[in-house]
Amino acid sequence: MASIFTRIINREIPGHIIAEDDHYIAFLDITPLVMGHTLIVPKKEVDYIFDLQDEKLAGLMLFAKPVAHAIQAAIPCKRIGVSVIGLEVPHTHVHLVPMNSADDVNFTRAKLHPTQEQLKLVADQIVAKLKK
Repeated sequence: MASIFTRIINREIPGHIIAEDDHYIAFLDITPLVMGHTLIVPKKEVDYIFDLQDEKLAGLMLFAKPVAHAIQAAIPCKRIGVSVIGLEVPHTHVHLVPMNSADDVNFTRAKLHPTQEQLKLVADQIVAKLKK
């Protein structure tokens, strides 16, 4: 069965997509730690990040770099935290999280539940910065 990420990639379910190319996609987490929390996902479904071929692993981070810069330009923060947890969805993904303190990347704390309209606004802000 396809992961929820594959279903977003295939446009079977909606996602607030920030960027994509032939191999990777970036979209907002719908239950973010902080607003702007974005997932970077390879389009080919591979469960564990270190099972990716070397060039795909490197490509994932190279794809993430301009997205991280766009997030930082759109969301007031000190840094973009990078995390790989990989327990909830069996499809490799990297979390890019705007952060002002280490607590902003604490995955045990309560997550936000923004509306679709709030997510769209944030996605539009990030996409606008990505295009500059």
